[in-house]
Amino acid sequence: MDYSELVEVYEKLENTSERLKKIEIIASLFKKADTDLLPKVVLLIQGRLFPSWSEEEIGISDLSMPKILSMASGFSSERIIDSFKKTGDYGLVAEEIISKRKQKTLFQKPLTVEMVYENLIKTARLEGKGSQEKKFKLIAELLISSKPKEAKYIVRTVLGDLRIGVAEGVVRDAIVMAFLNKEGKELKDLKEETKAVEWAWFLRPDYGEIAKIAKEKGVTGLKKVKLEVGKPYHVLLAEKSPGLKEALEAFEHPILEYKYDGARIIIHKKGDKLWFYTRRLENITKQFPELREYVMKAVKAEECIIEGEMIGFDKKTGKPMPFQFLSQRIKRKYDIEKMVKEIPIQVNLFEIVYLNGKELFDEPLRKRRDLLKKIIKPIEGKFQLAKALETKDLKKAEKFYKEALRAGQEGLIVKNLDAKYQPGRRVAGGWLKVKPVMENLDLVIIGAQWGTGKRAGFLSSFVLGCRDEEGNFLECGMIGTGIKEKEETGVSFKQLTDMLKPYITQELGNVVKIKPKVVVEVAYEEIQKSPNYESGYALRFPRVVRIRFDKGPEEADTIKRIERLYKMQFGKSK
Repeated sequence: MDYSELVEVYEKLENTSERLKKIEIIASLFKKADTDLLPKVVLLIQGRLFPSWSEEEIGISDLSMPKILSMASGFSSERIIDSFKKTGDYGLVAEEIISKRKQKTLFQKPLTVEMVYENLIKTARLEGKGSQEKKFKLIAELLISSKPKEAKYIVRTVLGDLRIGVAEGVVRDAIVMAFLNKEGKELKDLKEETKAVEWAWFLRPDYGEIAKIAKEKGVTGLKKVKLEVGKPYHVLLAEKSPGLKEALEAFEHPILEYKYDGARIIIHKKGDKLWFYTRRLENITKQFPELREYVMKAVKAEECIIEGEMIGFDKKTGKPMPFQFLSQRIKRKYDIEKMVKEIPIQVNLFEIVYLNGKELFDEPLRKRRDLLKKIIKPIEGKFQLAKALETKDLKKAEKFYKEALRAGQEGLIVKNLDAKYQPGRRVAGGWLKVKPVMENLDLVIIGAQWGTGKRAGFLSSFVLGCRDEEGNFLECGMIGTGIKEKEETGVSFKQLTDMLKPYITQELGNVVKIKPKVVVEVAYEEIQKSPNYESGYALRFPRVVRIRFDKGPEEADTIKRIERLYKMQFGKSK
């Protein structure tokens, strides 16, 4: 398939806001792609080269693009930066300068999807001394061979910012329409087919692989997709409960567990091979060598997949540390042994979904807990079962709740002992979380202003964004409260500035636009309607609680949730 065909689709999608139209356009593309090429096309339509769980990335930032475009066009980096300041989009800059480039390529061969994909994969996998310069050269070579529109989308793909409004749900529905709609039905009438694609994706988070299964084996093949030890899956998530009383009343047979202030850890074991993943599907096996020792010593099963919450604790006091300290270990790829000593960990186990060749999703939680207890020989204080209490008595539950809070944890998770495990879902009837605060929001920073006075050199007045159905981010307020002037416990202006600088896409005076990457948990007093923001809502007295290192922008709260909370507050119904 010529790359120009894919570019035509990109152009149509960029100029189409209607969701159903986008699905039709993508479904048509998927049908046209050869079976072997299909997984690559599915990834590229998402602006990806690798599945969401893969550690691999191209490793090229916006800051490198002027040099690459200069190599490809003959124009100076200064000229390219000037163009970028006007558009805020290196894709548009590439389109412009490739159309005006000083050196014209003779006997130019058409780019194919395969060529572009393989070239970018090769770029991503370059390592060692001089690898960055080699990466620049490979991308520049692609651009030299490209037409202006092709250059636009090559650059956007490299930077991970395709700007065509294709969320994961759109890709899912396009797979349904392309391969599972034999009778020409409307999407709303294909519920079983949609659930089959979604189920397969929960267990194998790669729509490229899922599309190929759908094409070759249909709904039957999708329903047969199984967990694979060593590969991540989308875990079950908890819903928020208004309070402890309501959570207890929701289930006939509840069990209460500490809600630890840590990170979900998913442990895969196959003999002496181990893999550790976060709920965001990040492979963190190398970052936690001591966890390998714990698992090999404490887990008495040949093959299993178990889940728990990992917390960091202060080695001097023995008390739990806030999640942001543990996140330093999750992100760290160097000086691992040093971090092992500085931030010891504790894992509190609460779930098993796979044991010696058998999936356990259909087993009730009570049986899964019994199986988990049988295969775990706890290492006290390091690798143990989560603290739990089986009760329906509100007074006993309240005592347990207070105990969890005094222990420095976030609250409780109330679970239904009769419930099955539903991967990838927040399921009413499954898990309910109870916390002693109002419902905070997880929002993405999409803009800011450069500070003045004592904040000079730091970003401040951060613009918050929530997601819409298409995966776009809508402004819903500004925030500066809850951020520390100096680096100490909590989030500092320096820390946020250092994190956000690589994602600045445009500067107009002291105002900057920021690529949606960093998620922050935000507390507030009230949600108000506001014509000043794209979302139509504003947060009253918002304050930063913490950076959500465990969440990506695709997991940020939606405009629908803000609307629901707005209606709920003070008994509002309109």
